Amino acid sequence: MTVEFDAHRSFTSDHSSPLRFILSHIFRHWWVGILMVFGAFGNAAFAAVIAYQVGEAFDAIIQDNSLEKVLAVCVSIVGIALVRSVVQFTRNFSAQVYGQRIERDVRDELYASLLGKSMDFHDMQPVGETMARVTNDVIELNMMMNTGVNILIGSSMFMVMPLVASPAIYPSLILVPLIFVTIQLIIQVRFVRQLHPIAQAVRASFGRMNARLAESLEGLQVVKGAAQEDQEINYVNGLVNDVRDRFIQQGEIEARYWSNLLYPLTIFAGLLHAMLLYQQGLLDTGDVVAYTGILFLFQFPVFASLFTLPRIALGFASAARILELITAENKLDQNEAGYHQPIKGEITFEKVSFGYTPDKQILHDISFTIKPGQTVALVGQTGAGKTTITKLINRTYDASSGRVLIDGMDVRDWSMEGLRSQISIIEQDIFLFSRTLAENIAFGAETFTQDQVEDAARKAQAHAFINSFPEGYETKIGQRGVTLSGGQRQRIAIARAFVTEPPILILDDSTSAIDSATEDMIQQAIWTASRGRTTILITHRLSQIRWADHIVVLRKGQIVAQGSHEDLLQTSESYRRIFARYEQPTKTPDKA
Repeated sequence: MTVEFDAHRSFTSDHSSPLRFILSHIFRHWWVGILMVFGAFGNAAFAAVIAYQVGEAFDAIIQDNSLEKVLAVCVSIVGIALVRSVVQFTRNFSAQVYGQRIERDVRDELYASLLGKSMDFHDMQPVGETMARVTNDVIELNMMMNTGVNILIGSSMFMVMPLVASPAIYPSLILVPLIFVTIQLIIQVRFVRQLHPIAQAVRASFGRMNARLAESLEGLQVVKGAAQEDQEINYVNGLVNDVRDRFIQQGEIEARYWSNLLYPLTIFAGLLHAMLLYQQGLLDTGDVVAYTGILFLFQFPVFASLFTLPRIALGFASAARILELITAENKLDQNEAGYHQPIKGEITFEKVSFGYTPDKQILHDISFTIKPGQTVALVGQTGAGKTTITKLINRTYDASSGRVLIDGMDVRDWSMEGLRSQISIIEQDIFLFSRTLAENIAFGAETFTQDQVEDAARKAQAHAFINSFPEGYETKIGQRGVTLSGGQRQRIAIARAFVTEPPILILDDSTSAIDSATEDMIQQAIWTASRGRTTILITHRLSQIRWADHIVVLRKGQIVAQGSHEDLLQTSESYRRIFARYEQPTKTPDKA
């Protein structure tokens, strides 16, 4: 499986099937599993011993009329109960450790896998659906271990123990427990087979509901602006009802769990068998009482399985959904052994074509060259393919045909880390993290100092407004920087590029939200930052277009002209039309 990013971990789970995936995580912490099994066995064994000793107490009363013997049995039962509580604590504690470790490991593996997926994958995968798998499905695996498998192992020991203890009272008494265990296993297998597709439907319906909720909340401003609240509520209610119906289907199957009838029939058959042996003089009263107490051990696996098997079915379905994300193939690979050298800055497009889908090409036969240290402006109408070109440079996407070269080397031959760590992109839609301003500015820099952060902010004309906040650079901003204005967000993003000092700088309409008074200072800062590095501008600001060394004019995914500003004004009608749409700039940065 190819990945864009691969976290170096000492453990890799088995991805061949959901069962192997679960087992590989279980076997990783095998010693915890041994403690859990030991605790479950001890708990069931001591429960059987207590039932046997209760029978001895009855014999002591009826046959010997010995109060001392009864007291001795009572003391023994109390001691056994105390020991039993210790082993039961061991089982429950081990199950808790097991569940939490598996949840941690799976969440870590899944998150690293998602970071390694290409943008093609994420473009087609709803965020809400992904979050449902990262959160709820992973929690289902925890609950599968901590309650499901834990109680299943414990209840299984309670099923096995009567098979061991009954013959110790009288050999033929194994008959009823053996019949019960056989029928119970058949019922459970049938129950799981019926439950499995319902569990998958439950998890899938929850994922669809979560995806729609996330989408609605992400676009809440649009929903409110179009007064579509009622329509969204109705649509989400339909998805919520679907989740409800799936759980009701699961409840219908659970309500028909035949073991609820099998258990009382087993008690009846066991008592009848014991009484027949008692009448024949083969059992005494204490044996009948002990045997009845041992049969009562079946109560735990009957009622526990009704709870644990759905938990395990849901956990298995969740594992399949998680594994589906992890094993999803990428079109891009990390190429860790690829070319990794300092970038000089030469960029060449050789007959490049690209489409986000095979049937819809965005770029057609694009060819141009950017020399190291050169500033190039990409201009054209909306949808001409300007942003798409920049995304091919750092391999956000790969060209469908043709080649993109950096320093004469195909970008596909570069190490992904070596390539992207030396390219900084400032987009129009700025994404800022819910962290401090200093952390957002320094994002992408391996090491940094406060002085470097503040110097970058000054160059980006952000230092003044940052200091206007009470906490300055330690001010925490909301998700996506919603507490900042558009111009402030863009200046933070520009400051981020100054900190990393990339050889290649891409500015995708990054000054669109900056007022005219600030624009002149920002342009001077950008010009200073562009010296000595290759800079690509996507902008409608003519004051920036004019000082570019080279201009590439795009129309409908094709290059219709390229050259200097003066040349294009004379030779390109398309460029003149674009130029005429905007007012003339008031100031041009001094390149001298």
